[in-house]
Amino acid sequence: MRCKYGLKTEQTNRTQPEEKQAASAPILSVEGLKTYYYSNGTAAPAVDGVSFELHAGEIVGIVGESGCGKSTVVRTLMGLLDPISSRREAGTARLGDIDLFSLRPKELCRVRGKRIAMIFQNPLSALDPVYTVGNQIMEMLLLHEKMTRQQARERAIELLREVNIPSPELRVDQYPHELSGGMQQRVMIAIALACNPEILIADEPTTALDVTVQAQILDLLRQLRDRLGIAVILITHNMGVVAALCDRMLVMYGGVVVEEGSCKEVFSHPAHPYTKGLLAAIPSVAQDKERLYTIPGQVPVLRLPVRMCRFSSRCGCSMPRCEQEEPPLTERAEGHWCRCWQESGKEVPADGENS
Repeated sequence: MRCKYGLKTEQTNRTQPEEKQAASAPILSVEGLKTYYYSNGTAAPAVDGVSFELHAGEIVGIVGESGCGKSTVVRTLMGLLDPISSRREAGTARLGDIDLFSLRPKELCRVRGKRIAMIFQNPLSALDPVYTVGNQIMEMLLLHEKMTRQQARERAIELLREVNIPSPELRVDQYPHELSGGMQQRVMIAIALACNPEILIADEPTTALDVTVQAQILDLLRQLRDRLGIAVILITHNMGVVAALCDRMLVMYGGVVVEEGSCKEVFSHPAHPYTKGLLAAIPSVAQDKERLYTIPGQVPVLRLPVRMCRFSSRCGCSMPRCEQEEPPLTERAEGHWCRCWQESGKEVPADGENS
């Protein structure tokens, strides 16, 4: 396994010093993960060989446009795939000394929520409308912890207070529809934190929220990391969120990682044309543009086996080799990896518009 994650980042983990984090064993190690979707006898590589490691107390962002496979990665880890249309074909995932993919369903249930928890994208659809938020937090505590109902209720109130919900003694008896979108997402975070997990997965937790509430949720996740020392995997399509919150990032396209490294390094020196395109598409407050940059073309529909660069049809620096052979993930600088045949991809137009 390639050692590429003991990085020094600009955002220092206050819970665990950088030197100690670099030397420590990862709490989560994923290697060669492949998950395919099946339809009409054909297989689509939703995730096609993803590897990464996660250390205690760090926040790793997985970024990419819709359909790149980022949510499929974490759903595979959590055992939440639809068995009718999808299947994990290869790969390993170790949570400490546990092989996640070897667990039986009941064994996985004891790990899911207890050691690794997930915050879903839409809290209103994830929360049960016929149960109070207190009952839904208590359900997690009664399942995994040896508590009485009274103890679980007291802990639920405490958790609501920890995620900065006002008047938690009153909110604990309210139903999800009685809360704002921001409060619903805080309830989801409280449920995820109920059993003090080692890893928190946040699948686009701010998508349905306004900008002010987004900032509050991101600040809350940062505070929880600093105070509790939990590791966070953040799934998002928002590069600004990654820049504000994450220590490291993986850029995914077409089911594979095309670039990865510390956020400071990737944002300062992006190497892959796709990453450069994503960064160029971010609106700038310093420049007044009538037209924002867009990456040309559309996401291709891939079928196995893939024998080309997955981004070649949309890349301005594509060459014949890109159409014939998929590039490997290679290290361009210390801890900075890129999947491209070019030593440096074509720069996007200086004015941020399409050429």
